[in-house]
Amino acid sequence: MDRAGHAQRPRAGTSPKQPRDFMSTKIDKPTWEFAARFRRHAFGWKSQPAITRIREAVSEIKVVARKDPLRGAEGAVMFLVRLSPAIERVDSSSGSIGNAVNRAIDALAPLITNAPVDPAMRRKWLETLFEAHGTEAIPYIEPLGDHWGDLCASPTLAAEWADALAPTIETTWRQYPQEHGYFHGTNMGLSAMLAAGQYDRLLALLGQAPYTLWHDHHWGVKALVALGRTDEALQYAEALRDRSAPSGEVARTCEAILLACGRIDEAYTRYAIEANHASTYLATFRALCKKYPHKAPEEVLRDLVDRSPGEEGKWFAAAKDAGLYGLASGLARRTPVDHRTLIRAARDFSEHEPGFAADCALLALYWICAGRALEVSTGEILAAFDHLREAASQAQCLDPALSQLQQMLDALPAENIVRRQLYGKLACRIRG
Repeated sequence: MDRAGHAQRPRAGTSPKQPRDFMSTKIDKPTWEFAARFRRHAFGWKSQPAITRIREAVSEIKVVARKDPLRGAEGAVMFLVRLSPAIERVDSSSGSIGNAVNRAIDALAPLITNAPVDPAMRRKWLETLFEAHGTEAIPYIEPLGDHWGDLCASPTLAAEWADALAPTIETTWRQYPQEHGYFHGTNMGLSAMLAAGQYDRLLALLGQAPYTLWHDHHWGVKALVALGRTDEALQYAEALRDRSAPSGEVARTCEAILLACGRIDEAYTRYAIEANHASTYLATFRALCKKYPHKAPEEVLRDLVDRSPGEEGKWFAAAKDAGLYGLASGLARRTPVDHRTLIRAARDFSEHEPGFAADCALLALYWICAGRALEVSTGEILAAFDHLREAASQAQCLDPALSQLQQMLDALPAENIVRRQLYGKLACRIRG
């Protein structure tokens, strides 16, 4: 640490020396198409051209790596060094450029890790990446630190980096909060310690941290797992949940630990639902069924419903997808389901599940009548009525279905749009 509180690089001799001019080495050959595109400030502020070029560069590198792993790894190193300077002025407010970079790092890091390269060249690669990581104006390639132990590719090289970085990490933490220093190599050092098998040293160093962040302390969870102290690792992770750790990240980590130990039922009971939460209810259900195939889909669905009171109707699509039609109808009766979803189900199932289709059409009209549907059109109301008649006729329950609809319409005021559209049709149908 210097007097201004900035972290300094490890002194000479503690880590491999930086090549003076990386861009002039054999890695930077003109045969790479992306090389000419990734120049400093090459993309201005527009994010979409940069995202497109990142995807193209990753594809180019992966194609080369299939035939020549060493050459592909060299290209990956060169690309990561050039990346941040090229996109540092790009508008990142939407987060799309950051996501593209993270995906690129996840795709390219294994190419570097698995490259058949001698230790001397790997040291040069790592030192070059370390320098780029520390000097970037915006920390786009910061996630590279999570892969550092793997990039070392051997416990010996990982130990070299652990010995080089640990003193700076310790100094930075010891001087906090007086100087509020930041060391960009913290995650790299912790990852290297884990890869080097220095588990106790890693835990002892984390014990000196002046703050508790999941970004740092998840390495402690991994160290305890590596030591075979599974229950202690779970407790360590749970203790972080209420401090700084994202709850879903803790659940995913703990679930993975238990699954690796063969404690499948415990993983399902304690963490599965939270760990596999997806962007939609249907995607969550499918993820759980895929990960826990020994669980019956109906059991999984009922567990999900129990964990989300007041949102039973949200699981309608999941029940329908699993062929649990009776359960799907029951869920749609408990809380609102989008009327368009119900109308589509009535249309799609009118032939091979007419009873279920009739329920869906009637429920669509029910939630429309109850005022729980948004932006309802006349065409949708008439479509639901037509699907109800068709499906109920197929299921031989037309009269009971129309009687239920009649009761619904009788309870509505005369100016209600559903009553205006259907009351005359229904009266004619009953008289006929």
